[in-house]
This record gives sequence, structure tokens and C-alpha cells, in this order.
Amino acid sequence: MNQVTLLLALTAMSLSAFAQDSYSPHVDRSHTTHVYWGDTHVHTALSSDAFIFGTRLLPDDAYRFAKGEKIRATSGQEVRLRRPLDFLMVSDHAENLGVIARIHAGDKTLLETDAGKRSAEALKHPVSLVEALNADTDDLLNAFNAATLRAVKADQGPAKGLGHADYGIDARFYRSVWKEVVASAERHNDPGRFTTFSGYEWTVASGGHRNVIFADGPERTSQIVPYSAFDSSDPEDLWAYLQDYGERTGGQAFAIPHNGNLSGNSMFALTTLQGEPLTETYARTRSRFEPLYEVTQIKGHGETHPLLSPNDEFADSEIFRWGITKSQPDSKKQANGSTDTQEQTKRSEEPRPSPINSYARSALKLGLGQEADLGVNPFKFGMIGSTDSHTALATADQDNFWGKMPGNEPGRNRVATGWNYSASGYAAVWAAENTREALFAAMQRKEVYASSGPRMTVRFFGGWDYADADAARPDLARVGYAKGVPMGGDLTAAPKGEAPSFLIRAVRDPDGANLDRVQVIKGWRDEDGELHERIYNVALSDDRTENTKGEVEAVGSTVDVRDASYTNSIGDPELAVVWTDPDFNRAEPAFYYLRVLEIPTPRWTAYDAKFFRSKDLPDEIPMVTQERAYTSPIWYTPTN
Repeated sequence: MNQVTLLLALTAMSLSAFAQDSYSPHVDRSHTTHVYWGDTHVHTALSSDAFIFGTRLLPDDAYRFAKGEKIRATSGQEVRLRRPLDFLMVSDHAENLGVIARIHAGDKTLLETDAGKRSAEALKHPVSLVEALNADTDDLLNAFNAATLRAVKADQGPAKGLGHADYGIDARFYRSVWKEVVASAERHNDPGRFTTFSGYEWTVASGGHRNVIFADGPERTSQIVPYSAFDSSDPEDLWAYLQDYGERTGGQAFAIPHNGNLSGNSMFALTTLQGEPLTETYARTRSRFEPLYEVTQIKGHGETHPLLSPNDEFADSEIFRWGITKSQPDSKKQANGSTDTQEQTKRSEEPRPSPINSYARSALKLGLGQEADLGVNPFKFGMIGSTDSHTALATADQDNFWGKMPGNEPGRNRVATGWNYSASGYAAVWAAENTREALFAAMQRKEVYASSGPRMTVRFFGGWDYADADAARPDLARVGYAKGVPMGGDLTAAPKGEAPSFLIRAVRDPDGANLDRVQVIKGWRDEDGELHERIYNVALSDDRTENTKGEVEAVGSTVDVRDASYTNSIGDPELAVVWTDPDFNRAEPAFYYLRVLEIPTPRWTAYDAKFFRSKDLPDEIPMVTQERAYTSPIWYTPTN
């Protein structure tokens, strides 16, 4: 089957009405299915940190850009998304939502406060962004970023950072800004063509950040205001707020955690914020209100880490090490406050504790253990990607990347100061139609996957009786639903003597690179209570096979770094297979998810270096990447 025929087949697949958790439509039910691409994590000038760093674009600009319209970025350059998205949620920080922008506009009441005066002063900068981006050296850009970072993060009297300062805001002010957020989403919501969600980010220092997404329109969302870290820094209180929202308005909302990789090993901790062991109620509530996890974004991949998966040759991809500017110390800053790059490198080579509570794969394994103890899995989440852009621009393409903050927008100096950022990622959602109702329902049932940027099409079904020939069928999805469950679903009641089989198909981004391989990542809890993981190479391009040690020859590379180019002369445009777990034990709970890898391609740093004719860049800057997708898991639970 050629690629065009396959893509046409994929757009004609069948689907039935969705149940809350997982589902298998009746064989003779025919419903068109599509994969929709979007971003649930974009910040605009309404976020205090984004505004202080220079962002002046508002939610309307973010939606226009996501729809494919040409707009002018903060740095003054015209920018357009080459391929529009299908949906978008603007997720500005709930803490002091819109306050800094109002101060800059001259709000007299806010300017009368001490924090307001500090904010107004912090917004005065001796270096212009455009000048800093294009100076002869990166000194000005480092200075620009460092100065604004101090304004956002540094201690400011009794308050920590301007974003968390006390401006004496009354409820009327807060409600008026939220009303603008909701109204902007409504202006751009176009069911069937482009979907918007009202939402925001709940940003706390401990336990990890969450984006709150609402399924509803203004008739419900206007009845509330965002719940912020000023209200509570405990995620259990956020879940109580979401519960109250549903009971009070009849609406639906949930939270999407992100950047566990930067949570200080607390995102998936096995204790509450107060240090108490998790309970069945905690596990049930978290599983309900946090069905998804943002596993990749601009601040790196959060799937796993070399310390957690030492036998995983792809575990070290896009590991985030430092922040806004290279002169900024990372999270391992020592007591002496050193910001010396050599000192950071030295510290990074020292032994570190395992970040077991920080990454998705280890959390999925920990969830199996908690389910054995509590009866409920608190970490039973699907996986999506999003950008966490603070420029209002949802860009995740290597050759069209506009950075984390305005100081990371294209300019001759951003490679040297911002190469640690990743051009990532997007959320892929399998839904019946492009509407809030259909997309939200798909997210709740976890029929979603994450991409680092490329829009590859990935199907993943689990069942007990798939046949090898099913992988080549043009109606693969119909067969997948008829015989099993899709990504995000559950397998139970293993037939005696049978092992689960998985129907898998991955198709490259039509405008992107060929595929290197498809891997099944399995995690399980053995009968002694030990947790394990294993990686299976289930589909390999170029007719490669594993050797007797389970090793696979690398796919190779066609990347020309100097020219920022590659060819699709290696790899395959599609990979499809039915794979059966050879190590299945019906008494052991397990999860399975896919990792799909492209062939090597130029990283955004290579495109920048070519465009700006950069010279003498440090060797530490990566110029090549392997883009990837992560599906939501399929879980197997033994029955008594």
C-alpha cells in the first residue's frame, strides 16, 4: 500500500459513540474518525512572566496565529504557522492574571501599590529586544534575559517575584480579566473547523504545575474565576475546586500536569503535599481530575531519563538542563550562588539521586504499585505534548520555531543563549469531529498521543485475537475497535493461555521525515511486588532486524548540518505490525505504550545557524535530533 492510499484509508476509518473510559464500537457502526492537532499550553501578555520578558501579543493573536493567519511577533518580525492547528487553549498563569499588562497600561490603582511600582520599574529596560537578538555578540541578549528573569523570579521584599506579588486585587478586577479570556476563546471557536478551550495555568513551586481545561462555553465558565496558587498550593484543593465547578455549573473540567522533569522529584511523589501516604480517595480523585500528562514541551521531554532507564539508548533525548539564558544557573545551583558554566558542568557530572518521581515512565510503573496497595492507580494518565510557549505563538516545527520567550525569538544570538530549549510539542487527539465536546471526550478517555512536533499518524489497539494480516488492512481502525481497545483503554480477563496482541500502525508526517522504528514500552509489576520495564523494537525500517542480543543497527543519518537539510533516502514512510507480548504473565498488571521515532533530522539550532550564518558555535550545541511520538498507554489488569 502506498502512502497516499494509506492516508486516504486512515481518514475513512470507523468509530462508534464513546464511553467514559474505554470502548469498542460495534462492528457495523460506521463513524468517521480523524486525528486533530493542537496545543493546550500557550501563554500571552496576560501572563506576568511573559509580559515582563517582552510579550505584547494577546489571546486573540494566539488564536489567529494558530488558525494560520499572519501576525507580527514581539520582536517585530512577521510570522505565520505553515500548517494551521485544529484546536488551541490559551493557558495564561492564574496568578495575577493580566495584572502586569494593566500596570504597563497605567492602571492607577495598581500603580499605587509597592508591587505595582516595582513592576513598572522592572518594565523599563535599557536594552531593546531587537537590539539584543541581533547584536554582534550574545552579551546583550544574556543581559536582557537575566535582568527580566530577576524581575520575575527574584525576591521582592515580602513577595517572591512580581508574578506572585500582592497587588491588592479585588474580585471584580480578576473577574473582568477572566471574562476577556473567555470572550476571546468564544470569538475564535468555530465548531468543525477550529476549536478553542477556555483555560489557565495553576502555577505552584511544589508538586508541579497544571493547566486547567474547561469543556464548556461562557454560560458555565463565566460563573467562576480561575483558582490560583494564591488560593492554595495543594493540588488536592485544585481538584476540590474542579469538583465544585462541576457540581455548581453542571460543566466539566480537568487539569493537565506538566514539567515533572523540573518538579524537584515531586510531581509523582508517593506522599501528599503534607507528607502523608497516598490514600484510595487521593488516588481516585487524582485519576479522575488528571487523566492526561504533558510529556513533552519546550522545556524538554519528560518520558524518561538515563538515570531511570540506563538500557534505553533513546532516554537522553532533549533533557532540559538550564533555563531562559545560558548564564542562568540550573536547578542544581549551589549555596554559593555560582552561575559559572564550568561549575554547572562539573555539578552535572556528579552523582545525583534518581528522579523517579519526575518522569512519566517511572510514574506509570509506580502507579501499578500504588494500585496494588490502594486498589486505585493514581498515575493512570494518557500522554500529550504542547509547547508552553510564552510568546503567544504555538510553534513546534524545527524549521519554524519561535522560542520560549521573546528573547528566544529568531535572531543571530539565540542559538548561543537558548539552545537548550526544544522545539516541542503538540497534542494529537482521535475524535469524531473537531468540536469541544468531541475533543474533550477523547481527552478524558485518553485516546490521545504526544508528538515532539511532526504530525505523524499513529494507531495503537490492544486485544486478544488480532491476526498478522490485520496490520495490512485498509480498514485497520474498524478491526482495531471491533477486536479490542484503543490507546488509553484497558484490557482485562486474559483468556487462559493467551497473551495480548497489539495492532499498530504509524505513518510519517506527509511533510516530514521517514520513520526509523516503532517501539513498545512495557512496564509491569511482578508477583513479588517489583516494578520492571522493557523496550521492544516491534517494527524497524529498511528491513533491519535485531541481533541475538536484541540490538539493532542504527538507521543512519542523511543530515547535512551546514546546509540544515536531510533526505528521505533511509527509513520507511509507514510501519505497521501486529505484535504479541512474548513475556506475558496473566497474573502481573502491566501497561504498554508506543514510542515512534523518525530518522535523524536537523534541529532548530542547525536551521538558525544556517540562516544567520553563525560561526564558532560551541560543540556542546546539538544540531541533530530524532523527533518522536508517545502514545497513551493500554493497561492490563488481572482479574481474580
